[in-house]
Amino acid sequence: MKNRRWAMLPVWFILMTAFPAAAAEHATAHPDLGPSMPLWSCLPFAGMLLSIALMPLLLPRFWHHHFGKVSAFWAASLAVPFLLVYRGNALYEIVHILLADYVPFIILLWSLYTVSGGILLSGRLSGTPLVNTLMLVIGTALASWMGTTGAAMLLIRPFLRANHHRKQRTFMVVFFIFLVANIGGALTPLGDPPLFLGFLHGVSFFWTFQIMPHMLLAAGLLLVTYFLLDSYFYRREKPADPSAGEGQAALRIEGIHNFLFLAGIVAAVLFSGVAKLGVIDFFGVHRGVQDYFRDLLLIIMGLLSMVTTPIETRERNEFTWFPIIEVGLLFIGIFITMIPCLLILKAGSQGALAFLMDTVRKPCHYFWITGLLSSFLDNAPTYLTFFNTAIGSFAAGLPEPEAVAIMMGDKAAYLKAISTGAVFFGACTYIGNAPNFMVRSIAEEAGTPMPSFFGYILKYSLVFLVPCFALVSLLFF
Repeated sequence: MKNRRWAMLPVWFILMTAFPAAAAEHATAHPDLGPSMPLWSCLPFAGMLLSIALMPLLLPRFWHHHFGKVSAFWAASLAVPFLLVYRGNALYEIVHILLADYVPFIILLWSLYTVSGGILLSGRLSGTPLVNTLMLVIGTALASWMGTTGAAMLLIRPFLRANHHRKQRTFMVVFFIFLVANIGGALTPLGDPPLFLGFLHGVSFFWTFQIMPHMLLAAGLLLVTYFLLDSYFYRREKPADPSAGEGQAALRIEGIHNFLFLAGIVAAVLFSGVAKLGVIDFFGVHRGVQDYFRDLLLIIMGLLSMVTTPIETRERNEFTWFPIIEVGLLFIGIFITMIPCLLILKAGSQGALAFLMDTVRKPCHYFWITGLLSSFLDNAPTYLTFFNTAIGSFAAGLPEPEAVAIMMGDKAAYLKAISTGAVFFGACTYIGNAPNFMVRSIAEEAGTPMPSFFGYILKYSLVFLVPCFALVSLLFF
């Protein structure tokens, strides 16, 4: 509870201290702050990333109990000077990213996490290479419809239980993150947060099926690689079947009514993309009434799941709130501290990263630059940045609906590159996509050792993901 209060401190501090000074300013148009933002304004974000990377290694006990305070510190270290210098315009940027991006982002994750946590796959599974690969295939297929969060939370615990008797489990969880928590979510806006943000800005729900060939190639390569690795370790370990002599319990699903709530989540997201119920202006941030209604429905679906699912079912599913709390507290710090980075990127050739932005011309450029930044900036807002960059390049001055229609039509190759880059490269680091954190946390709680922040990148991402993505780039972009 203390961590949650600390995590909200920057937000309340911002609103209470800056609102009086900014009240007269917010009615006017907000200038583009990107061209005036110095590169060193990204230092709090760098501090946030280094804290996530190093503190669990150097100060594990402190980090476990105080990561919310660390997140609050870095958020305040950006927010206070930002507000002092830019006043009302800074307040607008902070409120905008929280209200338009962070709040719907975390509500969607919470609802999927809560509902999927009420579905228990019971019965004994033996973690053979074939069974494990089939579970990854199923998770990859479900991710676009349940969300990477929903699919990962549904299957990670059964996956870990099936392989509890195996010695080499770390690589299994890493490939689970690659496939179920990231690449599998590439087909619909429900699948991954970047595509959800694109949907909020007008990309049609089924447009993302156009990147199915890209997803099938990447997923296929990783699944084959996983099967070969698992077969190799299985032969070396020769593990005893944990169910031998006990009788194999039939597999069954408990809490099956939660699939109705998952369908409700899908319906709510679809509704928000179709309905036009007007706009609410909150301190200069314009959001559709249907978006608020969607968020309310998502919360209701999660609450109904909590009320109707027996506590014993969640307990036997080893369900805890820690992973979603960790994501919520850390990502509020990430979202706030990344504001200067996003503003500088959006400024394009007028910003401090002009040398980088001026090189982005072809679809392959968008794929790699969106992807590489998604690995560290969080893939959802990074997607939005390059989505807007592409619109500025190919549909400048047009209303957003017309500009997005151009991106889905004549310039579809660019939107495909941005979409696949953001979704795929989210697998490259723990902070690239929110479910990565959750899966890591659950795996460690279950006794599976996980690599450090940099160990994950050096041992797995560079070895397995980058060559795979290079082939995707060569064939499609």
